[in-house]
Amino acid sequence: MNASTHLSRREALARLGVLLGGALIGGDTWLRGGTVPGKNPGLAFSSDDIALLDEIGETIIPTTDTPGAKAAGIGAFIAMMVTDCYDHAQHTAFKAGLDRLRREGFLQATPAERTARLNTLNAELNQSRTLKKAAQPDTFFKMAKQLTILGYFTSEIGATQLLDFNEVPGRLDGNVPYKKGDRIPWTPPSRSL
Repeated sequence: MNASTHLSRREALARLGVLLGGALIGGDTWLRGGTVPGKNPGLAFSSDDIALLDEIGETIIPTTDTPGAKAAGIGAFIAMMVTDCYDHAQHTAFKAGLDRLRREGFLQATPAERTARLNTLNAELNQSRTLKKAAQPDTFFKMAKQLTILGYFTSEIGATQLLDFNEVPGRLDGNVPYKKGDRIPWTPPSRSL
């Protein structure tokens, strides 16, 4: 790729999702299984919460020539992941961030206003990373963004309509020719240990 070629946000997210895969999710807390699935009293996502999460996901990965995050059911995916895979402190932070966006009128905002608001949250996240705070807790937007990317690119829509899905792994070819507009080749990870 030469320096004058620009990636769309969708292409960049696709590449990032493929390269990082599960590494995006909450670091070691997710790997430790911070909670027991379905055993998180006090954390319940309403249908309004899921609708708001769908709209947040759609703002991050909007519908273009391929379906966006909302079509992939990202709200239900995020709710399930937060409920089943994060600890109490992260649940509290996530619900507080979601409630804050609701109070700010995120659902009533125009697409441009929604994008601006999420860009502000992303800038705040990047600023906190720059300060390199020790033991920095996961923020609402960090979790929402990571889970949107993970959920979208592992959904049927993301895997088959955006990525060049190959269910049966073949040989590894590290030098696949790529032309602008080609879908990124992806083979799901093996399910055996």
